[in-house]
Amino acid sequence: MEINGYNVSEVKEYGDEKLNEVVQKSPYYKATSKDVDWLSKVKLQGSVQQWVDHSISVTINLPNDASEELVDKLYRTGWKEGCKGITVYRDGSRNGILISGKDKKKEKSEGPLRYKRPKVLKAEVQRFNNNDEKWVAFVGLKDGRPYEIFTGIADEDMFPIPKSIKHGEIIKIRDEEGDARYDFRYVDKYGYQNTIGGLSHQFNKEFWNYAKLISSVLRYEMPIEKAVNLVDSLNFDSESINSWKAGVKRALKKYIPNGAKARKGQKCHDCGSESLIYQEGCLLCTNCGSSKCG
Repeated sequence: MEINGYNVSEVKEYGDEKLNEVVQKSPYYKATSKDVDWLSKVKLQGSVQQWVDHSISVTINLPNDASEELVDKLYRTGWKEGCKGITVYRDGSRNGILISGKDKKKEKSEGPLRYKRPKVLKAEVQRFNNNDEKWVAFVGLKDGRPYEIFTGIADEDMFPIPKSIKHGEIIKIRDEEGDARYDFRYVDKYGYQNTIGGLSHQFNKEFWNYAKLISSVLRYEMPIEKAVNLVDSLNFDSESINSWKAGVKRALKKYIPNGAKARKGQKCHDCGSESLIYQEGCLLCTNCGSSKCG
């Protein structure tokens, strides 16, 4: 300030408005850490270091494209200037710290909203035999992977959907009281749109509660094979729930990426090897080549 003609003692008496005018004349007005000359910052730290017993907590913030040569020069300069410690951070080199404003905005938009269920989800319908019973599964898909699943006995009175229907949409609807229900919408062979109301009320109530548990881990992107292993590890005394468990596993296995490893400790039924991987939803033994589905 003295170089620019200001008397320091007088400046201390300035009001906010006049003081702001002085601040605006600084070459560092509105500057951020990335605008400070990095080497000058290290040299300043070295000058101050001689009056400090311990190290100084300060970070040299560098842009993402900073070179190795620059980082090397900063550390060597810190050593020559007598700094007891020095920290260098290159933007983007570590997740979750010192995120730039742009990254914060991205993180905010992809945080809670990322897992919020869309009102409408594409869905696939699977029909299969579970022991001696005919079952149906409605698998909601987001970005091509399972996001939620509803499955149970395919009662034709409850689910009057033509067997030719393999695809549709699951729609989440809230009534006037705020309670949610899930409808299934599909287009028939004549091109007409049809809606089956209340999937959540069509299945066995106990099945529905467990389905919400599995759908939760799917929504938070647990790998499909691990979700299948989770279902497989559940222990029930009820025969009907064990049937539901088998149905969920059967429906989800279709979406396991080829090459994913089977649950630890699971052995080939032919050779006893644990070298099992998933291939087209079936378990394949890489040791003997045998395959088992269902």
